[in-house]
Amino acid sequence: MSAPAEKRPGIEPNGEVDAVVVGAGPNGLAAAIVLAGAGLDVVVYEAAPTIGGGARTAELTLPGFRHDVCSAAHPMGLASPFFGAFGLAAHGVRMLRPEVSYAHPLDGGRVGLAWRDLERTADGLGQDGPAWRSLLGPLVDSWQGLADVALSDLRSLPPDLVTAARLALRIAEQGSPLWGARFRGTLAPALLTGVSAHAIAPPRALVPAGVGLVLAALGHAVGWPIPMGGSQAIVDAMAAELRRRGGRIVTGRHIGNLAELPRARAVLLDLAPAGLLRVAGDALPDRYARRLRAYRYGGAVCKVDFALSGPVPWQAPGCERAGTLHLVGNRAEALAVEREVAAGRHPERPYVLAVQPGVVDPTRAPNGGHTLYTYAHVPHGSPLDLGEAVTAQLERFAPGFRDLVLARHVVPAAKLPEHNPNQVGGDITGGALSVWQTAMRPLLRRDPYATPIPGVFVCSASTPPGPAVHGMCGLYAARQALRRTFGITTDPLELVRTPSADPVRRR
Repeated sequence: MSAPAEKRPGIEPNGEVDAVVVGAGPNGLAAAIVLAGAGLDVVVYEAAPTIGGGARTAELTLPGFRHDVCSAAHPMGLASPFFGAFGLAAHGVRMLRPEVSYAHPLDGGRVGLAWRDLERTADGLGQDGPAWRSLLGPLVDSWQGLADVALSDLRSLPPDLVTAARLALRIAEQGSPLWGARFRGTLAPALLTGVSAHAIAPPRALVPAGVGLVLAALGHAVGWPIPMGGSQAIVDAMAAELRRRGGRIVTGRHIGNLAELPRARAVLLDLAPAGLLRVAGDALPDRYARRLRAYRYGGAVCKVDFALSGPVPWQAPGCERAGTLHLVGNRAEALAVEREVAAGRHPERPYVLAVQPGVVDPTRAPNGGHTLYTYAHVPHGSPLDLGEAVTAQLERFAPGFRDLVLARHVVPAAKLPEHNPNQVGGDITGGALSVWQTAMRPLLRRDPYATPIPGVFVCSASTPPGPAVHGMCGLYAARQALRRTFGITTDPLELVRTPSADPVRRR
């Protein structure tokens, strides 16, 4: 269950503290854990009544049906150096890994299945099996180096330069008109394109290609795990560890201005640029503030959750074993749909990402029921309820789906910021994933986490390495705060690691 709000008398500091963190999402909590590990007095403020940010779990439809509010499957959770040091298993978090990491059904009952086993996946792709193996095999074999590249601060040379070079060459291929050169059939290119579209941008571009290659490789290396009980289990474990280290969390406390915070030597903000402008705008230099206002947000999602009386009746065999599915059709259709969204239009048949936790976690719904997590890609700020369009797309690949629906809960993109202000306009990626803005988010600075205000840092997904539940934005921001403000140069991963932690960064 969600961590209860802390409103006990005296929970807020009466005087000065060492560090304050605003925002109790995965990155804010990661930063707080690092700081507390250095022996600092840390307090975290969260505006919502529960912690979690993009990793909350709640009963959105019917009693007993527990839905992930934003993130659901977590390949980065097992690949992340932060969580490797933290030790999710040692903190009671069970990361359940479906046999099929993700699936991509096509019309007519055909499907591409990305098994955790690379060879089994290649065998199912027919004539494109060798091409799939040659594309992803070298990345899978060196997946820890791949994770280090993908989850770097984008300011330092990655330790595994060979893997970085291999990834760069593959990004150049799949992000260009050459993207179809190695494939002959339709399943393999559709399977990869569905993953690349996680960037909520036309998939034939460099950053979406990078996203697709990293996530696809991790699907074979560590899987796309689903936390037992919901994504809330991850942040609840982080909060428990923070409290064990002496940190405090205050929920239901909206911070409108830096002046509302207790005196602290360091302030870390798990906020998007819009949030940074809101709480610190008056104290920021004009040039820096102007550049923040120019920060671009990307495509958005309409979130649709279902309570079902039984499992989804997929037409294509194997889909019932997949944790995640991409519902959009073939590669050409996926490209056309994402271009429509980028142009500000709503496709008639949108890209739909679906997660079915019940494949591995029977605790999400009562009496043999199932929860189904979905979202559809929509233009930034879209006010439209796409519940019916998503239902139709599911019916396209799972005839009879409508008959299983007990309840449906829809949050249009324009309303997502009411749950999480960092999701500006319904953008769940923390900002448009262009080449420049991915590498230089939030602004072109040698230290992207520090602001011009002494002692104030940013630790949200709008900083490197970007979106997903990995905690690395928080870790890097905390590292800079420790060095700049406190003169502490200890490796932050050593500050995260606890004696009882069981490292999970292994295959």
